[in-house]
Amino acid sequence: MKLSLKLVIVAALCMLNLSAGWAQRQYPGSANLPDDVMWMREIYRTLDLTKDTNGALYYPVEPQGNRMNLFTTLFRLLAQKKIPAYEYQLDGTERFQKDAEITFRDVLDRFQIYYELKKVANRRDSVLSLSNSDIPSADVLSYFIKEVWYFDQRTSTYGSVITAICPVLHRSEEFSSEKVKLPMFWVNYKDLAPYLTQSKVAVSNYNNAANSTWDDFFAARLYKGDIYKTTNLQNRVLSQYCTTDSALVKEQRRIEQELADFEKGLYGRDLTAETDSVSATSGAKVSTVNSKRKGRDNAVSARSKTSSTPKAKASSDKSQSVSKRESAAPRASVRRQRH
Repeated sequence: MKLSLKLVIVAALCMLNLSAGWAQRQYPGSANLPDDVMWMREIYRTLDLTKDTNGALYYPVEPQGNRMNLFTTLFRLLAQKKIPAYEYQLDGTERFQKDAEITFRDVLDRFQIYYELKKVANRRDSVLSLSNSDIPSADVLSYFIKEVWYFDQRTSTYGSVITAICPVLHRSEEFSSEKVKLPMFWVNYKDLAPYLTQSKVAVSNYNNAANSTWDDFFAARLYKGDIYKTTNLQNRVLSQYCTTDSALVKEQRRIEQELADFEKGLYGRDLTAETDSVSATSGAKVSTVNSKRKGRDNAVSARSKTSSTPKAKASSDKSQSVSKRESAAPRASVRRQRH
């Protein structure tokens, strides 16, 4: 009897592995992190699901037919033992090792999620039973994600991948209206990606057709998240050395600028932009020279006009006097002849 039970368990595990492998082959996910990279930067972000940019991860709160939000999908995969979950460490880091793995029952008990144990025919153990209304998807108002920015020298590519994701519960404590953030568990994105490629979601307010997947949403970085930690030698989060909100925002912008500057420094300066700037500068110089030359020509013509005016007057006066003398001479001759 014990041997047959072991065979059944082994067969079930094999079926799970086969289904996961089939999903990975049938629906390939986003690119994985290369094994050997020259440069790498690990960034931790928090995604606020109340923001419109991240709304595709939150709605619908309760399943509507085949449509469900990200946490409901993740929760069901964990309940069906298709993906493992790992302990959220006190320092906020992830550790994808066997001793850090937690069970679905531990998650339910730790976060006080209601469930029932039901007896099933032909089975000695009990089965966990939950309804859709008991899944706390409405309280998961944010996610922690880990981005890894890298430069692969073999392919000369610079990009980023998500390696871990953690749902965060927002719950009010007793005798307090302020909600407290409770990180639940880490999930290796590599384990989750094959299933995210199978779910179609709408990611735009102007196009409600479900023509994208959650994996596309993460791979294209359509989300918006604030940096709360980077991997550093002292293992500190930004709030530990940024004492004010303005200092925190300044530090977040500085890190974002570092990532942008590193990408610019990889491929050097843009020769096309430099050529355009040089041509624009030379064109400006030519136009300046032409304008100066035109101004000088205008000044010369003006001076020539002003200088020629007395001569013109003198010549006109001379011609007038000559014409007067010429007109007067015949009269004198006539007078002399008459005399």
